[in-house]
Amino acid sequence: MKLKISGIFIFLLFIGVNLVAAIAPIKGRITDASTNKPLPGATVSIPELRISVTTNRDGEYSFSSIPERGNFLIEVRYIGYKSNTQTVNLSNAGSLNFALQPSVIEVHEVVVTGTPGSSSNQQNSTSVTSISKEEMLRRPSTNIIDALSRIPGVSQITTGAAVSKPVIRGLSYNRIITMSDGVKQEGQQWGDEHGIEIDQYNADRIEILRGAASLLYGSDGLGGIINILEPFPPAPGQIKGEILSNYATNNGLSGSSAMLQGNANGFVWKGRGTYKNAFGYNTPDGRIPNTGFHETDLSGQVGFNKKWGYSHLDVSSFRQKLGLPEFERNDEGQFIDEEGDVLTPSQIKTRDMLLPFQDIRHYKAALNNYILIGDGKLRSTFAFQDNQRRELEESPTDPSLFFDLKTYSYDLKYYFAEKNGWEPVIGVSGQYQDNKNKAAELLIPDYNSKAFGSFAYIKKSWKSSTVNAGLRFDHRSLDGKQMESEGETKFSDFSNSLSNVSGALGFTHQFNDQLTFKANAGSAFRAPNAAELSADGVHEGTFRYERGDVTLKPEKTLSADATLEYHSSKADLHLSVYNNYINNYIYLRQFNNQKVTITDEESGDEEEVDLYNYVQDNANLYGMEAGLTLHPTSLIHFQNTFALTRAKNRETKNDLPFTPAPVLRNELRFEPFSGASSVENTWFSIGLDNFFKQDRVDPAFETPTGAYTLVNASIGTTLKLNNQPLRLSVSANNLFDKAYIDHLSRFKTEGLLNQGRNISFGIFVPLSFGKAI
Repeated sequence: MKLKISGIFIFLLFIGVNLVAAIAPIKGRITDASTNKPLPGATVSIPELRISVTTNRDGEYSFSSIPERGNFLIEVRYIGYKSNTQTVNLSNAGSLNFALQPSVIEVHEVVVTGTPGSSSNQQNSTSVTSISKEEMLRRPSTNIIDALSRIPGVSQITTGAAVSKPVIRGLSYNRIITMSDGVKQEGQQWGDEHGIEIDQYNADRIEILRGAASLLYGSDGLGGIINILEPFPPAPGQIKGEILSNYATNNGLSGSSAMLQGNANGFVWKGRGTYKNAFGYNTPDGRIPNTGFHETDLSGQVGFNKKWGYSHLDVSSFRQKLGLPEFERNDEGQFIDEEGDVLTPSQIKTRDMLLPFQDIRHYKAALNNYILIGDGKLRSTFAFQDNQRRELEESPTDPSLFFDLKTYSYDLKYYFAEKNGWEPVIGVSGQYQDNKNKAAELLIPDYNSKAFGSFAYIKKSWKSSTVNAGLRFDHRSLDGKQMESEGETKFSDFSNSLSNVSGALGFTHQFNDQLTFKANAGSAFRAPNAAELSADGVHEGTFRYERGDVTLKPEKTLSADATLEYHSSKADLHLSVYNNYINNYIYLRQFNNQKVTITDEESGDEEEVDLYNYVQDNANLYGMEAGLTLHPTSLIHFQNTFALTRAKNRETKNDLPFTPAPVLRNELRFEPFSGASSVENTWFSIGLDNFFKQDRVDPAFETPTGAYTLVNASIGTTLKLNNQPLRLSVSANNLFDKAYIDHLSRFKTEGLLNQGRNISFGIFVPLSFGKAI
């Protein structure tokens, strides 16, 4: 399979180099629409080509190497102004000047998620929200999913501070796809305490699609997509970079990252290193031992941005060690070890891992290509991932459980030339996985899986409306292998194979420049994963014995959603409603308080553990998201969001487990104008996170959670020292040290509180060298 992928790439690259369009420079000027004054430092980008430049002191920009024909979306952005997007035919573009309208609310961003190519969010029928690096740094977080959890409709299932699993509209695990480097992240997503193995500081922007997305992304896209996007390469002749660091008082979390990237006449390169370290987090009830973690991330990119498009090779390494707090308490409420000895303060606050802990390593290489072929465009991605997950229970060096999952994947899309508003796209994708057990404990068997998918998509645009539609075919198979454990057969050979056809239909209509309506309807599917089919054992950290079923059928959904958006220079309003019917919904259930007796291999001691089986029923998830942002003056920013999800088992009439509680968030931010040239972008904010009572629970799996309110505050500014920006921030989460347990915390079953007061200090230094040519 690897030879096939290499051969396809070489062939396509050969075609692209020989059939590309000629090039011609393009230039223009960016001005204030009211005063006609130039806007220096504005960003002009062509997202599909991954190129970006900034305007000079006269507001002028130029692209020196772009195709002389073809339709491309150009985006112009400048702080304090409404972004301007325009689709341009480069064959007759000439000089392109843009006049930007002042605005204190930014809404018209370009998105690349939920659409085959880049698109204005107003003309994208799916519900997509983007969050920038500046926004993520303004609200410090412990990991990349934690950084997204304030977006309406997005929640997280947490295992302490290190592990967060995304939840979108009530769906999680293998029902959410996380994309990075253009590749679907593959890291045993089925596990409760399996997080996302991605460096949070590597993201320049993250787009979150809420709703089913199987048409473009295949199986697992039932709930939504999280697309992590890296920064564009700098303009030719420039070197850019950043240094950032933060410290959090609650668990001593220190995170530092440094990045440099450059462009030498179209040869682009980038390198980043990140290190994070924390000890056990603190609660109003005391510190929780062994909830610290270490994380080391390295990544790099080399490639070309040329007249024929681009080709980028991205490589990354993620390594994390994180503790699991499996300690009991004595009668005085103190944590004790297996011998009954009370943990000392130094043991509770140590940055070293106590047993048990996880050692996760994820290696990835991805080759992304965008090649212009005549009037069409070919986008391709070829990737390799190796996810190694070790769980150490008895020894700090000898893992009890060790999964080694290797994934090979490809994805190709061909974009036909736009004609009379019609934009057709076709694509194929495939994946091969090989999972091996490399330790004595067996939870799932060794297995191989294969996947193939193909789709056709078309979009028709009019002046104020768009319609898009598509069909997709998928075939997937998974073959599990018989294994031996202590001389006995642990698993038997099995095969699970399925095919599926799914479709989607979307519509957008702009009543005017301020009011937009979006709607989507379609079907999606998800194939059962290896754990659901074959699990048979106790997974460290889950506190239960899990048993799979090889006869499980694929999940299939029929879903619809609608969104109404209003944008003006002073206000932003959006309201979304959705309904998702899922047939053959797979979940864990305990019947009649069933238990399994397990025997410790070394001591021979026996222990009873709760038995949970993977079963299927039909389900219905529905809800809404709403947001209102008011910006009456440049000084005041008042943001309010609300999200509600209901999730019902249509067979048992019970609620589905791990359904997020309704949440109302309010934030009042002051952004005072500073006349001093050495101080800018100063802000102060205070916010309330109001979590409502969640009593709609599955009684066989969880208990109700009470309501609570958290108060947060932050302050920040940008200093200019000899024209070098220096961004400083201080934030406080849970300012009044509220004692609470989040409904989606996996520590809830142990009665462990969430983090108490946490004050974070941050510094960010953007770097720029050289002059664009």
